[in-house]
Amino acid sequence: MAILITPFSYSPQASSLYLSSKLHNTNISSTYGYNSSTPLRSFVICSSQQLSQQNQQISPPTPQPILIDKSILSISEAKSENELWAASCLRVRTFYDFQHDTLNTEDHTKYLTEREFEALTERIAGKRVGFGRVSCVNATLPFSKVSNVAYDLSTSCKFSQDNVELVVVGTLDINQCIRLPDEITGMKPKGIGADFARGYVSNVCVAKEMQRNGLGCALISKAKMVAKDMGISDLYVHVAIDNEPAKKLYMKCGFVYENEEPAWQARFLDRPRRLLLWTDLSSS
Repeated sequence: MAILITPFSYSPQASSLYLSSKLHNTNISSTYGYNSSTPLRSFVICSSQQLSQQNQQISPPTPQPILIDKSILSISEAKSENELWAASCLRVRTFYDFQHDTLNTEDHTKYLTEREFEALTERIAGKRVGFGRVSCVNATLPFSKVSNVAYDLSTSCKFSQDNVELVVVGTLDINQCIRLPDEITGMKPKGIGADFARGYVSNVCVAKEMQRNGLGCALISKAKMVAKDMGISDLYVHVAIDNEPAKKLYMKCGFVYENEEPAWQARFLDRPRRLLLWTDLSSS
């Protein structure tokens, strides 16, 4: 259901040489990358039989969702750079569709993670013009509970906190600002103080192995609490117009339609059109 360029970091178009060469459309914010989607396309002339054979050869098996024990799940604001790095790893892992046999995939994954980490830490440190406070909210599980069922996830998104090894399995950002770069702008609230009272949720994703556990709703619920503590009264999120799972998630969490991106802007930015959804935090 979501991210993106993420709104603030890397460009999927610049990475096209490293992305999947299958003939398909892939959400940059894949099923649980809830903010937006960008089609990744490559064009191959082949028969339907050849295409079927190629897909059988290069398509990884769809991971089966893992039922998690929510009593050991923690959702909170990131507390260390190690945790922010783990969150950046999860975003790149979720937002990009790599072929494992592609040349230099490991190096390129590291490059994208470094870019995301740098952008994220700069926003949180207040070094990006136009932003007030920015917070990264993560859902984490103990490493010991993840490693046995999702080894790749547990090793790539692991960090240590208070001598305990944890794994980031879901993440999002809350941005206190008037607008996000390259996104349509919310209309509420108006007047003086709007730059402190308006906020946006972005970069929402849940590890594909952990989907269907309610983590998306749990992350959004925590995001609302954190945003309200920031002084945000009007919270927004952008979502691709054709991303039905994401729209259902946000509307289930209390967001409603406010506006949509003009078709010309989506064409100019070479992406699907976005909807802008809004929720009122002042009375919650």
